[in-house]
Order: sequence, then C-alpha cells, then structure tokens
Amino acid sequence: MGVPEQLADRMSMAEQHEYLRARFSRRTMIRGGAVTLGAVTGGAFVTGATAQAAVRTQPLSHTETVDGAYVAPFGRHLAFGNDPRTEITVSWQVPVAVKKPFIRIGTHASHLSVRIDAEIRTLHTPAGVGASGDHTQYYVHAELTRLKPGRTYFYGVGHDGFDPAAPQFAGTIGTFTTAPAHKAPFTFTAFGDQGVSYHALANDSLILGQNPSFHLHAGDIAYGDPAGQGKTSDTVFDSRTWDQFLAQTESVAKSVPWMVSFGNHDMEAWYSPNGYGGEEARWNLPDNGPDKKNLPGVYSFVYGNTAVISLDPNDVSFEIPANLGISGGTQTKWFESQLKKFRAAKDIDFVVVFFHHCAYCTSTAHASEGGVRQEWVPLFDKYQVDLVINGHNHQYERTDVIKGNTVTKKLPIGGTAYPETEGVVYVTAGAAGRSLYAFTAPDSYEGHENEVDSVASFINLKGGKQNETVTWSRVRYLNYSFLRVDVTPAPKGQYTTLKVQGIAETGDRIDHFTVARKAK
Repeated sequence: MGVPEQLADRMSMAEQHEYLRARFSRRTMIRGGAVTLGAVTGGAFVTGATAQAAVRTQPLSHTETVDGAYVAPFGRHLAFGNDPRTEITVSWQVPVAVKKPFIRIGTHASHLSVRIDAEIRTLHTPAGVGASGDHTQYYVHAELTRLKPGRTYFYGVGHDGFDPAAPQFAGTIGTFTTAPAHKAPFTFTAFGDQGVSYHALANDSLILGQNPSFHLHAGDIAYGDPAGQGKTSDTVFDSRTWDQFLAQTESVAKSVPWMVSFGNHDMEAWYSPNGYGGEEARWNLPDNGPDKKNLPGVYSFVYGNTAVISLDPNDVSFEIPANLGISGGTQTKWFESQLKKFRAAKDIDFVVVFFHHCAYCTSTAHASEGGVRQEWVPLFDKYQVDLVINGHNHQYERTDVIKGNTVTKKLPIGGTAYPETEGVVYVTAGAAGRSLYAFTAPDSYEGHENEVDSVASFINLKGGKQNETVTWSRVRYLNYSFLRVDVTPAPKGQYTTLKVQGIAETGDRIDHFTVARKAK
C-alpha cells in the first residue's frame, strides 16, 4: 500500500504523501490513515484554543460508541501550555469511541466541582499499513487555562457513563502543579529514545522518584515505526505500540508534564505530508513555535528562571533527510529570535535546548549530525546556551566545554562550566529504554574513569559520513540512564546554578557537573 521502495528513496515525506493521495481514491485515503478530528466542545479551564491535527477528514462511519460505564480512560499525560504558570493540557486515551468526554478539576480530591468538555482526536490506521491491523485510536485533550501559579490541582477524566467524581472511580484521580510565579528551586529530568521495554519502565520509576517539575523527552518517543526513515514503505510500522507506550508512561506523565521533541522515529509518513499527523493526534504542545503546520514539535516555555526550547532536527538532518529543509529556514530564524528574547529578559538566567539528533557524540551508530553543527551550534555559542540535551544515540555521553567546535575547557566529573565566558556543554541522554549502541573508546564514568586523549568518530554531512578524531568526549556510559537537573536561583549578581547528574537505571550516579552564571 505504500510508495515503492525505489521511489521512496528519492522522495521527501511530502512527495510520498502526495503520491499516495493521487494513487488512492478519497474513500481509500480516508480509511488509509488520515487524522480524523471529533467535535471540539471546549477543552479549557476557561475556554482556550485547541491544537489541530495536520489532516482532517470526515468521521469514520464505523466508530460506534459503546456503553461508557465499561470503558476506562488510560494513558494520561500532561503538557504545559504556552505559560506553565497558568496553562496545562491533560491528555488521555480511550480504547473505543465514547460520548461527551470531559475533565473534572478542583483544589481537593473530594471537590472536583468544575467540569469541562474535552476534544477527541481520532486516528485510524488500516490493515496493511506496516504491521498494523485495522486499528482506530481515540486521543482526548482538555486545555486548562487561567490556572493559579504554584498551585496543585486535582483532576479526573471521564465521559458519559464514567464520572471520576463517583466514589467507585476515586482511585483514578490525579494531580498536577503549575509553575511558580517567581524564581524558586526546582528539578527537571530528561532523556531520549525510550520506546516500550522493561528498561523504559524502570527509568520511568526512577524518574518519578526524583519528583521533577517536568520531564523532557528528546525524541524517538514510542517507536511505532522502528525503521525511522520517514517512509510510507516502512513495513515494520505498528500504531498499536503507542497504546503500550502511553499506558507505560502514565505512572509519571499523569502528574509530571511530559514535554516531547520529535525524532526521526516520530516521522510517521502515513498520517500527513510532514509525518507528524499522528503526533498531533497524541500530543498537545505549546503552539508558540514558528510553523505549527510543518513543525508542531518546535516551541518554548519558561519555568522559574529557566527558558526551555524544543527544536526539530529532522528539518536540518543530513543523515535522515525525509524532512530536510521543511521549514525553509524559518526554524533557525525563530530559534535565534527566542535566544535574543530570553537573554534580554530580566527574570531568565538559564537557557536549555533539547532536541533529538546530536551535535556532538561518538556513538558508532549515528555519531554527530553535521546539519545541527552547521545551523545551530553557532547560535549556541553566540547566545551562550547553558545546556544542550540530545538523544538519537542510545547511550550516555557528555562533552567538555565547547566553543567554536573546539574544547575551551576540560570538564571533569564534578567540574563547573561558566557558559558566559567558556562555552557550551552537550549531553547525549539516549539510553531511556531502547537497545544500546556502542562506543569506539572505553566507558569512562563516575567511579570508573578511563580518560583517553582522543576518540575516533564521524560526522554526517550532506555528502555522507566524514571521519573525525575528537578530544571533547569526557564521560561515556553504555547502559540505561537519564538526566536529573537541579536548578537553584540566587540573588542578583551571585552565581545561580544548574546541577546536572547522569543517573543509571541502577540508581547509581554516573556523572555530575555544574553550570553556573551570574543571576540577573
């Protein structure tokens, strides 16, 4: 049913999508995986705009509803809106069509007095698309706005026949906490490349124990498409993997905003010209990016004294070019405008950037992405970005301090970097749950340091791979892990800090360092 492999190799994702539209009738395309939106009936604490999926079709005739009393919501996951102090989206999934989904919210578990209608986004994948059987998924979203900063809210999600305020469903009540109105200490966690596995579940359990204010997922989220090339001919694609992933992640994401960035395995070519139609059905992210139509995973938010920016490296990737150049340069222009704005803001000290493909990594699988170095590394240097978090390579690796593609300072375990004068630290945290890759150099991590002067690696350029020998690889750990970052504000003129730790699936610390700059 897909584009023939010999054609797909020469076509962009948008060209493949148009090929399919021309080849199949409207009836076939409707049943061939386009995103179908249900009616929007609100979805805000005080009604706000709702994000739209990339492709719209008429509702499928076979999506009949069943008695809601027999249907329990699952896969709850949170995301900040444009302002984490006042905006949260609660998202969830139901296994079959239901009537009138809603959320209840209040300031106490026994007082869920406010009821708000929610939006259903229906995603249909027909038999024959990859490994999927005929499968329809129902994703539900409720945008909450005008919340109070720094406050914990209780919520329950339901539909006709399933009311979370009923005593028998009291165990389904969840909580979330909005960002504070002023600078205050907080913790966030991060990783990439999770998928569905025992190791993924173990990392989730450890992350929940860190009590983070939010979590950053740097792309390659569920691996519904293990091929990761952004082609409609990917025969291993299975949309049902997302059901497993959201059920697995719920233990954390039901109370911790799960902020995702899109990687190459998140380009699911069947659903829209940019491959993100499925992601738009499943996630409701801030909509303040440069191009919501083509780049729904590009956005920013501010939490306390820290600005966080999510980028889409599929737009600049030479290695996996399905979406290369999709923004026409608008993403990089927007990124620089965000950096200018945040550096000028009097209440923002740190800028953290996260995305999928690595600027600097020595993995034998993907190593470094030349498109990222070409487009964004000069901006990291110019605007003194404090921390860059990547995935893509399934291991933990941390660099020395880098500026102008050169090591400006060795950063040993326990060291401190000063980005205002020294440069940028890059962390690859891609060991969240998928099978691990390899290094050419021996592991070197806390308690097991094994320093080498240089490491043989390569970089992906427009013309292909180019070998390079690097001196910036400081910490390497080939096992499952994630990042914990503790942010501590300080009075004006004193040093405020990001204390970064690499934590293994065993709970052991494998790396730690500090990023410090003078508070505004």
